[in-house]
Amino acid sequence: MSHQTGIKANEELLSFFSSCRNGTVRALSITIEDEALQLGEWKPARGSWEDDYDELVLPLLKEKQPCFILYRLDSEAHGGYEWLLLSWSPDDSPIREKMLYASTKATLRKEFGATQIKDEVFGTVQEDINLDGYRHHRKSASAPVPLTEREEEMKEIKKNEVGVDIGVDTKHQTMAGIAFPILPDALDAIKKFTEGRLQYVQLKIDTSAEEIQLDNTATTLLVAELPKRVPDSAARYHLYRFDHNYEGDFYHSVLFIYSMPGYACPIRERMLYSSSVNPMTDLLENGLDLVIAKKLQIGEGSELTEEYLLDEIHPKQNLHRPKFAKPKGPANRGAKRLTKAPKEGSGSADS
Repeated sequence: MSHQTGIKANEELLSFFSSCRNGTVRALSITIEDEALQLGEWKPARGSWEDDYDELVLPLLKEKQPCFILYRLDSEAHGGYEWLLLSWSPDDSPIREKMLYASTKATLRKEFGATQIKDEVFGTVQEDINLDGYRHHRKSASAPVPLTEREEEMKEIKKNEVGVDIGVDTKHQTMAGIAFPILPDALDAIKKFTEGRLQYVQLKIDTSAEEIQLDNTATTLLVAELPKRVPDSAARYHLYRFDHNYEGDFYHSVLFIYSMPGYACPIRERMLYSSSVNPMTDLLENGLDLVIAKKLQIGEGSELTEEYLLDEIHPKQNLHRPKFAKPKGPANRGAKRLTKAPKEGSGSADS
């Protein structure tokens, strides 16, 4: 885990992030100055993202000076455009600058909106960052990782074992839980959700067939309508994109909600849903590249208020800690006894 610097975007940059949503901005550079992320240069869209790429990105790269570049693609997901995050860190730039930018990238992702960032590229020379470099990056990312001879042998052994391969069409049991196969219509709905075409998806486990099925979906769903979707006597998994404004910024926060109405469900159902949570969220995040802002477990739908969701996604920080109050002494202990030192020269009464 990288160490965080505490550096955050200034007000101008946060305001500019909001204006980026309309699609007019193609590229912008971000620098760290005066202990804050600040807006550098920005360029409007002219043609397609591929046509604009080298013409707009390369002039933003400065010698010996790291920076971040956000570059807008033409594709959309999660209710907005997708972006590339380019981290420029020249070899001849000061080490302190390199470390500062590296440890601030996570903050930039969060403040811009991590769900909108499709990919990240790191470069020390222009050939890493230009369009050919990005294409090479994508090709490398999609290629399988080379295996050692021993790993190749193990792979062949596993192919011949029953129930070892892991995927959305297989069922397996591990220490992390139980993964059930997901039916095609449910998987299709999840993919539409990741693309921003659905705002809500509800999934259920068929305990007799031991498979995950699609229950219902919604293209748009207000927060006030969300509690009505939660069954009173059956467990469910819910995917919900919580579109909301917070402190001047607009967020598309993806929520994974596991609803379990306690003992209203049979024991077998409770066990299967509980054991399948981790494999299910792992598939969503690592298999389908869905960025989940928060995972929630609730007992009933009435818990899903807008105030509750905001508190979960943007927890309030107590900046004014109360000072430790010295406890009072025991009651009725009487007045304090005062002792004074004897005056100089005073003698004993027996002298």
